[in-house]
Amino acid sequence: MRKLMTKKAMGMAITGLVGLTLAACGSDDTRESAAEEQETVNVGILQFMEHNSLTAAKDGFIAELKDAGYVDGESITFDVMNAQGDQSNLQSMSEQLSGNNDLMLSIATPAAQALATAEQEKPLLFTAVTDPVDAGLVESNEAPGANSTGTSDMVPIEEQIQLLLSIVPDAETIGIIYNSSEPNSEIQANMAIEELEAAGVTAQVSTVTTTNDVQQVLTSLASDVDGLYIPTDNTLASTAETVGEIAMEYQLPVVAGSTDQVEAGGLATYGIDYESLGRQTAQMALEIIENDASPETLAVEMSDELELYVNENMADALGIDSDSISLSEE
Repeated sequence: MRKLMTKKAMGMAITGLVGLTLAACGSDDTRESAAEEQETVNVGILQFMEHNSLTAAKDGFIAELKDAGYVDGESITFDVMNAQGDQSNLQSMSEQLSGNNDLMLSIATPAAQALATAEQEKPLLFTAVTDPVDAGLVESNEAPGANSTGTSDMVPIEEQIQLLLSIVPDAETIGIIYNSSEPNSEIQANMAIEELEAAGVTAQVSTVTTTNDVQQVLTSLASDVDGLYIPTDNTLASTAETVGEIAMEYQLPVVAGSTDQVEAGGLATYGIDYESLGRQTAQMALEIIENDASPETLAVEMSDELELYVNENMADALGIDSDSISLSEE
């Protein structure tokens, strides 16, 4: 695999001084000793389902707090739950986490909505949420207005479509597939359709409702298109290996929303590194824990790091020179 890092400073200003009454720290050197002296912080984590991107966000969040001196079982305890994509699990788990923790992190929009319903007072952070406003989690990205804030995984749709079209410059039809029950995926798909139409390329859209639909629906779609675009869709991300198998069979270049999706079954992307996004969210948690910041005045942040990521194994399987894959602006 090859990683080419491109950083974009897209974080918004952080303001406010209300919330948990834990001691503030000034520097990275003093933070670890301060963490040791503080009372144990109880942090609940609710992950919507199991797939590489969401798990990477969780791992990044925990790792960043550990790097800041918050060691699980000592100065901090993590109560981690995974709903495995089940809505009833989300509800019961949200209630459990709300009752037992000081601060909570939700990973993906359904988890964030469930926790926001269960808890209206304690600080709530979210990550891997594409549109927090549309999801009803915040009043605005700049001023969330309640007890929820976090990081968005909105990806650069325009650049991703440009990347795909640079790989298949003679494409007449590009396929788009996503779960119709995921509003964030629909938002991204509609943006991709607009970009394709502006480029004079036809978008052919197929949707699924469960992971069981993916193989059949994608196989049908693959025979009719010249390339495939997949947003940061939880269902498609969890079946990325199946996507990769079909892409190889039909010699179909796939640009997906995240680096994790591409690593598991795509060709390339200019997108989110979810481990880094989780770490960025942990920095917001530190503002709350150490500096008494309040979620209502902590602006929602976009990803600090976007990557051009190429799956060289997939490139070889498709007979594409991986070194030729780049953003047109580079």
